[in-house]
Amino acid sequence: MTDMRRTLLWVVFTMSLVLLWDAWNRHTGQPTMFGAPTRPAATAPAAGAAPGAAPAAAVPAPATTAAVPSATPGAAPASPAVPTAATPPVSEAIVITTDRVKASFDSIGGSLVRLELLAHRDYNNPDTNVVLFEQSPKRLYVAQTGLVTGTAGVTLPNHFTAMTLQPGERTLAAGANELAVRFESPVVDGVKLAKTYLFKRGDYTVMVRHEVMNQGAAAINPQLYLQLARDGNPPEGESKFYFTFTGPALYTEAKKFQKIDFKDIAKGNTSHEKGANEGWISMVQHYFASAWVVTAPGPREFRTAKVADNHYTIAMVLPLGEVAAGASKAHDALLFAGPQEENKLAALAPGLELVKDYGWFTTLAKPLFWLLDKLHGMLGNWGWAIVALVVVLKIAFYWLNAAAYRSMAKMKAVAPKVNELRERYKDKPQQMQQEMMRIYREEKVNPLGGCLPILVQMPFFIALYWVLLSSVEMRQAPWVLWISDLASPDPWFILPVLMTASSLFQVWLNPAPTDPMQAKLMWAMPLIFGFMFFFFPAGLVLYWLTNNILSIAQQWYINKQLGVA
Repeated sequence: MTDMRRTLLWVVFTMSLVLLWDAWNRHTGQPTMFGAPTRPAATAPAAGAAPGAAPAAAVPAPATTAAVPSATPGAAPASPAVPTAATPPVSEAIVITTDRVKASFDSIGGSLVRLELLAHRDYNNPDTNVVLFEQSPKRLYVAQTGLVTGTAGVTLPNHFTAMTLQPGERTLAAGANELAVRFESPVVDGVKLAKTYLFKRGDYTVMVRHEVMNQGAAAINPQLYLQLARDGNPPEGESKFYFTFTGPALYTEAKKFQKIDFKDIAKGNTSHEKGANEGWISMVQHYFASAWVVTAPGPREFRTAKVADNHYTIAMVLPLGEVAAGASKAHDALLFAGPQEENKLAALAPGLELVKDYGWFTTLAKPLFWLLDKLHGMLGNWGWAIVALVVVLKIAFYWLNAAAYRSMAKMKAVAPKVNELRERYKDKPQQMQQEMMRIYREEKVNPLGGCLPILVQMPFFIALYWVLLSSVEMRQAPWVLWISDLASPDPWFILPVLMTASSLFQVWLNPAPTDPMQAKLMWAMPLIFGFMFFFFPAGLVLYWLTNNILSIAQQWYINKQLGVA
């Protein structure tokens, strides 16, 4: 048992050093073990490009029929390449405002190239709002759509086509619930495309209608692509002491939620689903996400590509069927761009709530968030909801914890006898082990009794850690007095200091290791983790502090019952 405890301590201590080293590498932009290094800034638009126009390379690379698997039943046939462009024409920026967002469109393609979230402040610059979509020399994150066809020599309106904004309101009027923005393209090879974005009050979801008007003399078979283009940089201001996923993701019923790493796209070795009869695509980052959602069943193709230095895309391509000469066809899609509010995302599309990344602990984390949300509904404060949830978990595991603490207390009681044996038989390790086991039998002490119950509970508390780390509801949520944002570090460092002190007090309550090196490690680990918690969100520190206080109270009570000082 002693060797096992020593091994466990060394594993924890070593992992702590590894995490600190990895955090330092992330801070300095070096390669890391748990995430990609800090990537370069997005490539600026090419010289001579129109202001606000997308770089010509920031689109999916051309694909051939052979490059697309056809194993998925009902999947769309291999699509023609999403177009690239030469020098784009001069563009015009169109800005619209609702109660939730301030959106900027580019008249080139009618693309959404900037999206400011009016209800969320930017941590790097508290005087401004979060900007989710943006197109600038330093950053690229846009939503694009257009038409493609397999007919040789035919180009249909796409996101490089100059479009005309139709007359209408640009601000959601008081009392109005909807605001429509419509773009129309010129006739390109006999085809005209109209895009209508419909914003709704209180909503981050935009209904996007594409109308294809065939004004040519022959039938066409166009395909619609819905695309998100982004640089590979993590959001500015991300903590250096924990890693959250940034990148494309998609969902199908067959393979469920699939995250796609930028570095895999760059290497061309992605293994995501290539086609299905349902599903959606998204771009994910900490707290926020965007997604193209088509709820109606039908074949679709999924593509990812690195199309320029530090430019990546994920696209969904859908066949629209034949459009006869003189006829038209409309298609509706949903564009979500906003905070990862789990309940609202779940109602929007199957699996969309999974963009809120819980890692390996999704199965446990989802019910824990459900319970946290219910407690918030009763208490009206996310900080007190965190405290209440930890109390509920401690009650649920009370008898398991009690068994562990009784075992620790008994170990502490027999520690003087064990130390005496170690001194007496220090040159006879086998006999010392036999005598120690005899004492454990006589005193009815199980050396593993203090470890196993705690190990059983660890997945639940790790899952709760990810719930608090991932929940945008903690963002800008106050608790008491100086804690005005549970997603930001404690500005006065009071919670981390209390958490470190409580961890040190727990070490004092536990039986002291007989090995001097183990004893030093036991006292060093709270200081190491305490240092890391100075940079953690206040909500996470509150969770650990509450857990520590309740554990101390229960352990102190049991120690008193058993007469262990």
